[in-house]
Amino acid sequence: MKPIVFEDLSTFLVKRVFHLRFKVASLTRKSRIMNKIITKLLFDKDGTYFIPSNNSVTTTTINMNQTIPQADEMVFPSDIIKEFIKKANYIVIMNKCLCRTSAECEDYPIDLGCIFMGKATKQISRKYCREVTVEEAINHIDKCDEAGLIHIMGRNKMDVTWMNVHPGEELLTVCNCCPCCCLWRVLPNLSDSIQENFFKLPGISIYYDDYKCIGCKKCIDVCFTHTISIKNEKIELIEDTCIGCGHCSNTCPVDALQLNYENINVDSVFSKIDSLVNIEN
Repeated sequence: MKPIVFEDLSTFLVKRVFHLRFKVASLTRKSRIMNKIITKLLFDKDGTYFIPSNNSVTTTTINMNQTIPQADEMVFPSDIIKEFIKKANYIVIMNKCLCRTSAECEDYPIDLGCIFMGKATKQISRKYCREVTVEEAINHIDKCDEAGLIHIMGRNKMDVTWMNVHPGEELLTVCNCCPCCCLWRVLPNLSDSIQENFFKLPGISIYYDDYKCIGCKKCIDVCFTHTISIKNEKIELIEDTCIGCGHCSNTCPVDALQLNYENINVDSVFSKIDSLVNIEN
């Protein structure tokens, strides 16, 4: 009989309780004690950025300062992830997306799994992932972009917990997320203190063209943060709550919603991630 690895048990449990994710997240708002417990178990020392796919970008002018030598060239959101990939000494790609597998997704590829970087990846069972080169990881990001997935990158205690790898400061997560099954659709259900560890890419703005809108409401269905609603039969945006994922602009059939990047300096993103995770050891 083959031995059961830790991920066998945790994956089994995740699949069985995945449908309860919104209820569990809401406990962090209803109880201060539960908020402390869940934060300690799943969110301690986290820091995560939402990074839209290149296809969701309408206007891009990004200043990288010294992070990327060719600062005068066009830099798209996914290029930020690719710079981290180029720095990493250890990279693995999960064979399947746990969220889409658990939700039995029928609209997006299940085999486009998360990328993990850092020395802690050596502890992940190769039953669930494969070691890849820099080129293979970059190609994987491009495939995810083409499939309409967005990216969530950062330090994630939840991944450290379910895969039982340590230390957390040596594991960088890049989730490739669909609008229907992603775990982080629970974001509005989480407490304000937990939400503070999720960041919008600097300089993102969303533009809505009322004349183009046909009222299909697809943008409302895919919005992660309840930023979009209907008021007086018109779309209403609360930009302060927008996390900049780009699912709305990806989904809109008439381009009534556009995600814009204006004069972004993303060195702060590199500094923040580098302060949380070391992937160069």
